[in-house]
Amino acid sequence: MSKKYDVCAIGNALVDYEIEVKDQFFAENEVEKGLMTLVDEERQSVLLKEVAGAVKKKQGGGSAANTIFGLAEFGGKGYYTCKVADDEDGTLYTSDLENAGIDTNLDPQNLNKGTTGKCLVMVTPDAERTMNTFLGITTDFSKNELNEEAIKNSKYLFMEGFLVSSPTSLEAMKEAKRIAKENGVKVSMTFSDPSMVKYFNDQMKDIVGDGVDLLFCNIEEAELFAGVEGMDAAKKAISKVAKEFVITKGKDGALVYDGAAYHEIQPFPTKAVDATGAGDMFAGAFLYGINNGHSHAEAGKLASAASSAVVSKYGPRLNKNHIQSILDTLK
Repeated sequence: MSKKYDVCAIGNALVDYEIEVKDQFFAENEVEKGLMTLVDEERQSVLLKEVAGAVKKKQGGGSAANTIFGLAEFGGKGYYTCKVADDEDGTLYTSDLENAGIDTNLDPQNLNKGTTGKCLVMVTPDAERTMNTFLGITTDFSKNELNEEAIKNSKYLFMEGFLVSSPTSLEAMKEAKRIAKENGVKVSMTFSDPSMVKYFNDQMKDIVGDGVDLLFCNIEEAELFAGVEGMDAAKKAISKVAKEFVITKGKDGALVYDGAAYHEIQPFPTKAVDATGAGDMFAGAFLYGINNGHSHAEAGKLASAASSAVVSKYGPRLNKNHIQSILDTLK
C-alpha cells in the first residue's frame, strides 16, 4: 500500500540565527567551541547582544527539521511534527515549512503562548559550527503534538537525538516509535550531536531500546554511544542495535550498512565554509534516495554530494541548481 509521506519527522523547532564569529569570541564569552550547548533565555540574550551585527540569516531549523527540508528539496514528501509559539519566530518557522511544501501539525492561527526556541549557530573561519540553544516552548514538546495518522501514513519515522534531553520529549519519542512499529512504519533516528550521546547516554539507549531500522551518527557519536574506540568496534556495536546504519566521517566520507553489506561512501572534495546542517542534509538526501528507487550505495553517494554542497556555503539549505547538479552525480 502506498504511503502519503516518505518521512514523518519529529524534533525540536528552533529558529537558527546564523552568526559569523572569530575564535576569540568563545574565550571572551566562555563558550565551548564545537559543541551544542543548552542555555537559558537570559544567557542567550547576552550572547545575542554581543553578536548583534554579525547575524547573517534567520530561518527555521533544528536537526530533524533540516533533514526534512533536505528531503523536500530533493522532491521527497515529508511531514514535520514540532512545537512553536505565537511570536515572530514562530510565524517565520511555520511559513518556512509551508513554503517548502512540508506538511505539519502546526496551525498558524492557533499557536501556543510562549517563546519559540532559538539556536545561535556561531561559525568560525575554520567552518566549524558552535551552537548555543534556548529550547523555549519546544522544551514541552510532548505526545500531544504527535499526529498518529501522519506517522501511520509514512514509510519512515525519523527522530532527532536532541529530544532525549527533555522527559516529555523522550516520552513522545517512545510513543511515536510504538505507533510506527505497530503499523509497519520503519523507525529511523539520528544521534544529532556528540553532546547528546555524552550527557544523555542512558536516555539515548532507552529510546534506541530493542533497536531501530535505520540509524544515522558520526564516528564520535558511535564511539560514545557504545563506549568503544575505532571504526571497527563502533560499527560492530551499532550493528547490534540498528538493522541498517550510516556512520559519517566528515571529510573522509561515510560508511553505509544496508543490512547485508558495507559500502564505503567517498567524499566529494570541497572548500568548507560552514558545517551547519551537513549531517542533517546527509540524512535527508539519504532518506530521499532509499525511498525513491536508489540503492543504499547510490543513496550514500547522493547524500555525500549533498552534504558536501551544504558545507561549501553558509546555511543548511540548497537551491534548485545545487539539487540538479547533485542528482546528476547518480547518472
